[in-house]
Amino acid sequence: MNLSEYIINDIKPLSTADKISDMQLLFNQLTYTHIPIKNMENMYLGCLSETDVYCFESDKFIKDYSYASEGFFVREEANWLDVLETFAQNSTNIMPVLNAKNEYLGYYELNDIITLFNQTPFFAEDGGTLVIEKGLDDYSFSEISQIVESNKGKLLGAFISKMENELVQFTLKIGNASLNDIIQTFRRYNYSIISGHEDDSYIENLKERSDYLNKYLNM
Repeated sequence: MNLSEYIINDIKPLSTADKISDMQLLFNQLTYTHIPIKNMENMYLGCLSETDVYCFESDKFIKDYSYASEGFFVREEANWLDVLETFAQNSTNIMPVLNAKNEYLGYYELNDIITLFNQTPFFAEDGGTLVIEKGLDDYSFSEISQIVESNKGKLLGAFISKMENELVQFTLKIGNASLNDIIQTFRRYNYSIISGHEDDSYIENLKERSDYLNKYLNM
C-alpha cells in the first residue's frame, strides 16, 4: 500500500517570522488541530496546536512561542499502521511527512488514513467479530490462529484491543466459518469470550437450562 499518493501540500508550514495572528486566521479557516511551522532555514520544527495558539498574543511572532511546538511527524516510507498509531499518540488530525533528510514533504489527513484502514480485509471482508480474553502470560497468537483454523475458519485480522490487570483482550475478524464452534474451542482452551457477533449456542443453551430449572422449581 503506497501512502505517498495521499501526501497533501495544500498547507505550507508557517515560518517563525510570521505572526501569531497569521496562524490564528489560518485556524479560523481550517478544521485541523495543528499547523506545522518551520525556521528561517525552511527546516521543520514541529506543530503548534489550535488550543495553544488561541492563548498566544496575536501581535507576537511565532518564534516567540516555538518552544510550545510538538515535534511529531512520520517518514515517507512509514506504513499506514505506524502512521495511524502516530496520529493516535499525538491526538491530531494532521501528520507532517518528512524524508530521510528531514525535509518537509507535506502531510497526511487522519480521515484518509482511516479510510485505508476501513478498506483492509478486517473491515471490508464478510465475517464475524470475536473478542476473547486471557491472562497476559498465558496467551499465544499461534494458539489463537490454530484454534480458528482447526474449526475451518479464516483469520482475517487480529489485534490486542485491551491490556489491563494482567489480562489481554484480542479482537478477531473471522471468515468462512460459524463462530459457535470456534467459541466453544476457545472456552476449552480457557479463553473468556467477551463478545461474539453471532449467536453463541453455549449461552443460548445456558439460558434454556436456566429457564427449565426455574419452571421445575416453580412447579
